[in-house]
Amino acid sequence: MQSSPLRARHLIGDSWSGDADMPIHSPADTRELLGYAPSGSRADATAAIDAAAAALPGWMETPAPKRGALLFKLVRLLEAAADDIARLLAWEEGKIVPEARGEVEKAIRYIEFAAGDARRLQGYTAPSELNGTFAFTFWRPKGVVGLITPWNFPVAIPLWKMAPALVAGNTVVLKPAPETPLVTQRIAELIREAGFPPGVVNIVYGDAEPARAIIEDPRVKAISFTGSTEVGRQVEARCGALHKAVQCELGGKNPLIVLDDADLDLAAAGCAQGAFGSTGQRCTATSRAIVMEGVADAFVERIATLARAVRPGHPLKEGVTMGPSVSARQLRTVLEYQEVGKEEAKLVVGGVRWADLPHGYFPAPTVFDQVSPTHRIAREEIFGPVLSVIRVASVEEAIAVANGVEFGLTGAVYTRDLGRAFEVVQRLDTGITQVNAPTMGGEAHFPFGGCKATAVGPKEMGPDAWRFFSEPKTVYMNHRLAPRTAGFY
Repeated sequence: MQSSPLRARHLIGDSWSGDADMPIHSPADTRELLGYAPSGSRADATAAIDAAAAALPGWMETPAPKRGALLFKLVRLLEAAADDIARLLAWEEGKIVPEARGEVEKAIRYIEFAAGDARRLQGYTAPSELNGTFAFTFWRPKGVVGLITPWNFPVAIPLWKMAPALVAGNTVVLKPAPETPLVTQRIAELIREAGFPPGVVNIVYGDAEPARAIIEDPRVKAISFTGSTEVGRQVEARCGALHKAVQCELGGKNPLIVLDDADLDLAAAGCAQGAFGSTGQRCTATSRAIVMEGVADAFVERIATLARAVRPGHPLKEGVTMGPSVSARQLRTVLEYQEVGKEEAKLVVGGVRWADLPHGYFPAPTVFDQVSPTHRIAREEIFGPVLSVIRVASVEEAIAVANGVEFGLTGAVYTRDLGRAFEVVQRLDTGITQVNAPTMGGEAHFPFGGCKATAVGPKEMGPDAWRFFSEPKTVYMNHRLAPRTAGFY
């Protein structure tokens, strides 16, 4: 894709910095050296916070429509570079090019939506209890905010956090995942090209140390984190101890319910898309198919056929339908759960590493049948192309099984019965529910997020996303310049 290795550098203020000494290899073929990135330190994060704090007064005073105009310029730059970004994303993270293009498009659409919020940062007025007093509210930015983002959506997630933070008047320190620095570097270059003032957006690479520095610095007023539930609990606890606003989007164990009147071809196709798309590396991936007993055999036959039809391979090659796991560590996790599943349930297809691609991190698409709701593979997030089929006797049991895990991000139900569909929609413990559609997906103008152990704080995306990054201020204006005599406490 390029003649020489790429290099990522920290973006701190108006400067690129840091020694790019950490090699980045393709997860599809580890013989391919893609580039280098800095490992990052607490000192790098502190320097980025210094730059963000210095830029904050000027950015707060920039009229919100002008802030939105810079986001619209970034949209146009992303649209022009979308194909190149998608190919780099596919090469570095491993998702196939059509999925990578979809991610870039999602990022563009959300920035476009958030930029429009520059003219919708509305407070309100209401009658005061006091004579001669005009009462109203408006919104102020929180200040410097920290964004800590994962590797599985390295374009979309940083940008859908960054856009509402910027439009509300905050300055940003982003710490992306260490697995995907090169595509982040490309986004950083476009942010500079769009004309954001120095220090408004700062990016520091690395792993845990710069993230800790961002969380613990008292100048950082809010943290938005997406990642594992285990790490998210630590982030939540630390922010709570520091009295710092926190928003976490964490794990999922998403159910796809197939009722006995469902279109089985449609259900199986949606299930396969949710379970095996992006190599199962989505918080919205379908990991449990909860199927009524009367149609379970037919459903399993269909989903097994679709699993066998998946074509793993290098994500830049035509005809490939599934890329690799992102890293050796993630592949080990998937393979370990495959072995657990073989002990707990009936292996239908897969359950191994893909033998034909020895230089990449490829797990085979895997289906287990006769899974119990108490099995580990039915309760723990795997983040790989592993599907557990759980058989149930009724709608009531299907809902109970679906709700019987700690997570609650998204779910789906397949049925032709409108009444049963609404019953599941009302009772499923998820932030997002799909009817006759796969578990993944979301649109810019609707909230995204879950409940239970999946989420902490307000939802992301949607018309209110900027509110997490803002503080409401109430003003009482005594316009008669007369002493208050009653009604004030």
